[in-house]
Amino acid sequence: MIWGPMSKQTSGGIYGWVEGLGQVAILAREAFGSLCSRKLSWDDLMYQIYFIGWKSQSVVLVTGAFTGMVLAAQTYFQFHKVKMDTATLAVVSVSMCSELGPVLTALMVAGRVGAAIAAELGTMRVTEQIDALRTLATHPVDYLVVPRLLALHIALPLLTVEAIFVGILAGYGVGTRLLGIDGVYLYANMVKYTGGTDVLMGLIKALIFGGIIAMVGCYKGLNCGEGAEGVGRATTEAVVYSSITILICNFFLTLSLTRLMNSL
Repeated sequence: MIWGPMSKQTSGGIYGWVEGLGQVAILAREAFGSLCSRKLSWDDLMYQIYFIGWKSQSVVLVTGAFTGMVLAAQTYFQFHKVKMDTATLAVVSVSMCSELGPVLTALMVAGRVGAAIAAELGTMRVTEQIDALRTLATHPVDYLVVPRLLALHIALPLLTVEAIFVGILAGYGVGTRLLGIDGVYLYANMVKYTGGTDVLMGLIKALIFGGIIAMVGCYKGLNCGEGAEGVGRATTEAVVYSSITILICNFFLTLSLTRLMNSL
């Protein structure tokens, strides 16, 4: 059990990093095994969807809107030099759908939700509430990890769609109202150059990023050190490691998914 009461990080350097990666993989296997066996509390799942999805909307809306606006402005400033003003929204749309939408949404959710998961589970670990669950014959993975994992898999793609829509809409508003570009040509070029594969790529990335945030947050919380210092360190590491993993995975996902989409 990688989340047992005596679990400790005993190694450092590359060996410790590989060991930690293996432990996260074991935790993910246990979580998906529990999910397949239908050991799920629906009340906990609904609350996690509300906490992760609904209460993260303000952060996602602001991020998506201002990302679309600044991307539209910067694209216009460069495209105007070569008389390609009407292609501005097409760049915003493709970028938001396949890259900026899922990545920035995942980073914002990792900062808010990943930290909350690590802090909550870490506090339960320090106050021995997880041990109490075992005495009640309740598996900690079933009760604590699975609802958060499934909720992130459900909520993050929906939040990504919301960020994409708001970003494109904000970019359209900047292009037509502030930059004076004809709205009909902006919309026509956006539809012409934005394909369904761009949206599909963004949704696949969001689904994978949701699993990363859940697994890293739960792992850090279940394996935090003793006392308030251990909980604080686990919270910080959950955000940092989730963000770094998302950025690294995004590069390889972009290469692999682009080749896969082109081959279909």
